[in-house]
Amino acid sequence: MSEFSDNIAEMRINERSFGIRVADTDEGRNRASLLIKKMYSWRGYAGTHTLEDNPNQITLSAFDTGDDVIGTVTLGIDSPTVGIMADAVFKDHVDGFRARGARVCEISKLAFDPTVKSKLALGSLFHILYIYAHHIYQCTDAFIEINPRHRRYYENMLGFRTQSGVRINPRVNAPAHLLWLNLDFMGKEIDRLGGISDHPGTERSLYPYFFSKREERGIADRLLSIG
Repeated sequence: MSEFSDNIAEMRINERSFGIRVADTDEGRNRASLLIKKMYSWRGYAGTHTLEDNPNQITLSAFDTGDDVIGTVTLGIDSPTVGIMADAVFKDHVDGFRARGARVCEISKLAFDPTVKSKLALGSLFHILYIYAHHIYQCTDAFIEINPRHRRYYENMLGFRTQSGVRINPRVNAPAHLLWLNLDFMGKEIDRLGGISDHPGTERSLYPYFFSKREERGIADRLLSIG
């Protein structure tokens, strides 16, 4: 059995090819976990951070031509029985969105090999995460728990907004803010900027490094057909 599903998307960056797949086997999750552990340890975060087979989570991995995992991120879908991981620290904030009828999800376990400096690979990971959240699961609002030193990056590069003061996240034994992103806003930014990485102009966000809207529709149609 393959360690991953078939490629969701492939891209070329500076004459190198990269692919993105779902890490949906034990081996695939283990390889993604190794990168997470490496990067979290480097940042001084506590915890084991091992990915598990969870029906409410989808883990994506980016890999290079040598089949090395260079990036990974996990999407968690809200569940009435287990909620999302952010509930452990920020449930009061998340419940406010649920009370207004939002279908929430969360982004977690983001890790990227620092030797691979590629906005295109990172943007592609986030875009496919958006496709799963919006097209497959009809989510409306996304959350992410972020160390204060990384907060401005997510605000400036993706349009997240800070929803809380600093609290201690026991999973990593580190301070964290809760950030929120409306997925309608994300979709509009993709419409406006996606697919222009060759000529981003003065745009400084990550959205030019997303797929074009046409490419998004193709990926979404494929995932819906096999889902």
